[in-house]
Amino acid sequence: MKTSVISGLRRGLKVAGMGATIAVALGFASAGAANADTFVPLPDGNISQTLPDGTVVTVTRTGETANISPSMGATPLHRNVWVSGNAKVELSGPGAKIGGRIQPGYIVACQLSLTANLNGGLNAGGGITGTATATTQSGTLGANAGAGITLAPNQAYDYKVIDITTTDPFGAETHRNFNTFKGASGSVTWGDTTLGVTGCAGYAQARSYVKVTVDTPTATQQVTLWGQPFSIG
Repeated sequence: MKTSVISGLRRGLKVAGMGATIAVALGFASAGAANADTFVPLPDGNISQTLPDGTVVTVTRTGETANISPSMGATPLHRNVWVSGNAKVELSGPGAKIGGRIQPGYIVACQLSLTANLNGGLNAGGGITGTATATTQSGTLGANAGAGITLAPNQAYDYKVIDITTTDPFGAETHRNFNTFKGASGSVTWGDTTLGVTGCAGYAQARSYVKVTVDTPTATQQVTLWGQPFSIG
């Protein structure tokens, strides 16, 4: 009788152990799936405009992709996405040999920003006020009364995806976020450029743009090609 009880107990422990192992395995699988990258292929696009002097500007965007990956911040307030793409411009007509500038970038917006105001309630003003936005995080001492978390509509941020370093005639380093071209055509490519967002407490979205600027003998003209908006979480 004792032997039967002990045997049944051992079988029960074995079954329980198997159940725990399966639960742990499923837990790891779920965590891996939640943290996996999300690859988003985006549609190609083009736009063609005729300038007042008759010059035709055609802008084409191809191969645009976004790879949404878990942020190293690992909180619901963080977003991280890697973007790639290619843009080409062609000129025809009277200004076919003018050349110009190509500037790719992304407009990134958050539904809600998070601002935290945490004070110690001391008369001497020993509280701390911390703010977080889509581009910066800062902390400053404050003496405001009360404590709380305020959610307010956020604004859009303009991310320039290229940074070309040059040197001026005096040897100083300068930076520009556009590519220049001469003649009837030019192009620019960006690969695995990261867009990092912090302090976003709501839905976040991004949208690419390509701005082409052409300097004609009579005026400076700009043509903008917009991409398809996509969610970044």
